[in-house]
Amino acid sequence: MSETDVFDRLGLTEYEETALVELLTLGRTTAPNLAEAAGIPKARVYGVLDSLADEGFVKVIPGRPKHYQPHDPATILDRAEENRRQEMESFVQDVEAERESFLAEFQPRFEAAGEDITATEELFYVVDVGQPSERETRRIYREANERVCILSKGFEYFETVEPALTDALDRGVDVRVLLLHPDELDPDERDRQSAVAERLAEYDVSVRYSTEQLPWRGTFADPTFSYEGGEAILLVQEDDVPNHLRQAAITENGAFVAGLGRFFDLTWEYESTDTTETS
Repeated sequence: MSETDVFDRLGLTEYEETALVELLTLGRTTAPNLAEAAGIPKARVYGVLDSLADEGFVKVIPGRPKHYQPHDPATILDRAEENRRQEMESFVQDVEAERESFLAEFQPRFEAAGEDITATEELFYVVDVGQPSERETRRIYREANERVCILSKGFEYFETVEPALTDALDRGVDVRVLLLHPDELDPDERDRQSAVAERLAEYDVSVRYSTEQLPWRGTFADPTFSYEGGEAILLVQEDDVPNHLRQAAITENGAFVAGLGRFFDLTWEYESTDTTETS
């Protein structure tokens, strides 16, 4: 992650980012000196410094004139994490305070609106491939109770879902990953897959390699042959369609998820290998 990425995650405005970078370079200074050094209008610099102080990134030293001193970089990151944690706690409390009245108002409406929807019509809903599909994948990991199965050419999106996946592992969820055999990949794809496989090995995740093409890719969790529960997100193989034009299907249909589980188990047992050696 670059320093630009870090500042973006801190949620700073352009002037706030410029001021903080300059303060970390200059050290303790006055608002006029900072405005001149950083090219921030003098009419704006005091508001910018007040915002940084409110976030806990900068210390205000009383005097005439006031001086401003940045906290050390580690403290800035610690304060940023604590700020977001408190914001989330406040958000959760606000939502929970309204839960009962919200459900009383809208649950009956939702149920009445869905009375005419058939089981076939509600089999799937879709999200765009990319951040929306990765967000849904992380949610499935977090909500899994017993089992998560992943099918992918190379699990190239591993880094974006790694924290949620490791959380599932920590909760004792059985995670299995079925990748396409390297023989079926080009050299760049093979290298990326190998790097991901090494990371998975660090977590003792079971990995096998399909010796046949995978007609679909995705993740499913907690299939049961009683057809109760389970959820999946998947997309079919469409090599000619770029990812930004594709959509992933999500289903909570227990029978369908059980079928995906059956496909996975048969492929795992009879059409895969635990070695990447070329044939």
